Formats: sequence, C-alpha cells, structure tokens
Amino acid sequence: MRSALCALGAAAALALLPAGHARAEGQEPDRDFTIQDSRITESSGLAASRAHPGIYWTHNDQDAPLIYGVDSRTGRTVATLTMAGVGTPRDMEGIAVGPDGDIYVGDIGDNLDGTWDHVWIYRFPEPKTLKDQTVKAQQYVVKYADGARNAEALMVHPKTGRVYIASKNQGGGGLYAGPERLSASGTNVFRRVDEVPWVTDGAFSPDGDRLVLRGYFSAREYVWKDGRLGDDGTSVGAPFQGQAESVTYTGDGSAFMFGSEGRNSRVVRVDRAGGTGPSDGPSAPQPSRAPGAPQAPTAGEQTDRGSATTGFFVLAGATVLVLGVKRLLRKD
Repeated sequence: MRSALCALGAAAALALLPAGHARAEGQEPDRDFTIQDSRITESSGLAASRAHPGIYWTHNDQDAPLIYGVDSRTGRTVATLTMAGVGTPRDMEGIAVGPDGDIYVGDIGDNLDGTWDHVWIYRFPEPKTLKDQTVKAQQYVVKYADGARNAEALMVHPKTGRVYIASKNQGGGGLYAGPERLSASGTNVFRRVDEVPWVTDGAFSPDGDRLVLRGYFSAREYVWKDGRLGDDGTSVGAPFQGQAESVTYTGDGSAFMFGSEGRNSRVVRVDRAGGTGPSDGPSAPQPSRAPGAPQAPTAGEQTDRGSATTGFFVLAGATVLVLGVKRLLRKD
C-alpha cells in the first residue's frame, strides 16, 4: 500500500510539472536554476556567455557597477566583475553579449519617463577566465531621436553588432536602432524603427533570425528581417514569475531562459518548439489601435495569463494530493 501510494504521488507530481522545465537535482547546464548570491536581489537582465557555456551574466537594476557570472549548474556566482571607467549607474536594466565577444550593459531605465535627457551603455570584453576582477569598460552616451523615455530591453544583433533598445510603455513602446557603430566620443542617437508591446527585456537568437521580447505576463518571438520585426510574433510559454524581468536564449538557441527579480530568484528554461526552428507559424495580425491608446491583451497574452492562473490551481491541487497521500501513509 505504502509503495503504491508513493508511486502514485511521484507520478502525479511529475505530470503536473510544466514541460521543458528541469525536474531532477544536479541539473545539466542551461536548465532551471536558482540564483544563490544574496547580493543579487534585483536581477534585471540576463545574457548567456559566449565564452563559458552554462554561465549567465546578470546585474541588479540600481547598484554599483557590478556584473555577476552565475553558473547554471549550481546557481552560484563564479565571477564578479567590477566595471572601471564608468560613473555610478542610475538604473541598469539590460545586458547582452555581442558578436565581438564584448558584454554590453544598458543603463537605460528611466522610471519617470523623461527625467534623463540621456542614458548610457557600458561595454567591455567578456573575461577569458572566470574570477572576481576589475574590467575596463567603455561608456557611451545615448539619446533617442524622439525624446527621452523609459526602457528595460537592450539587444545586440549577433551578426551585425548593431545595438537595439526597446522602450517600456503601457500603451506600447518602440524598438530603437543605434548607429552601425557606437561612438565613444559623441552622442549616439537611437531612432525608432518599429513598434513593440510592453517590454521588460529582449534578446536575439544566436543565429540572429529571431528576436524574443517579454513583458510581465507573456513573451513573443518574432522573425527578424531587414532590421525590423518581420511578423506579428508567436506567443511562447513564458512562466508565471512574481517580477518578470529578463529573458535570453540558451547558447545553442534551443530554449529561452526567463528570469525575475527578488532574492534567490528562479531562472526557468522553456524549450523552443522544434528546437532551433521557429516556435510555430506567425500569429494572426493584432487589431490596430489609436496612437497612445492602451494596448488590449493579445490572444497570446490572454493565453499566457490563463496558463498562469491554471498553473496556480494545478499547484494547489498537487499540494492537496501530496497532503492526502501523506495522510494515507500515516494511516498505513
């Protein structure tokens, strides 16, 4: 009786776990992991290392100029990088690794939407060795062609090296392209090239053919074509997270890694449908809206919110099931 109930409970628990999530301890690289570093309380950006498989770079959103390298096998910090040559960050929100092997950090947050007449991007070579060290960083001044705004997503195209920023706005933001090459001596003007929904982070796929953008309740993957979004995007299964802040691709492009803020925050892997191929076909075009009007939830966003609600009740049901099994075991 006891063994049968244990098997039933284990099978039920496994069946209730979301597909694509790690299920065993001692997980392989690029699986789910929990950030163990007590200093990382507001992980706001996430980028897969190009030089060190299984390592993810992150940072707090308002902090000293510190970048942390976290090992996805253990969740422990294996390198703390102190950026030298830059001022005190105001609101670091995004991070990416470029085709040149450099790490780009976006000090691009502006919670009051127009407080800063300029923001900054920091850039430095990804270290060859993983250890605590000081890195010499270049600081770039950034302005938007259509005025100051808040942003949380910084993306660097893995083939062209061009830097993009997605602004954050409840009514829908903009996708901004920087100059072909950033200039350290002057102001880098970013120009609006496309429209995006509410965005808290984004990343290019390793081959540069896709762009994923996430918000608090959903994420969409877009075809990237001619320096713009090539379709209306496909909803991907973003997990429900308390403060959904970051997303990146795994180094091989087979999955997304979703992160959130908070102490001991969880980074969740979600496999891409078809592995390295597109998630599925383009979604139906979204209804148009008047400029400046609030954006209604898309079908994908409604699905993601529904999935989050369903997940809550599934977990509650799993808890009841486990408690019931324990109770029967005690009687047994």
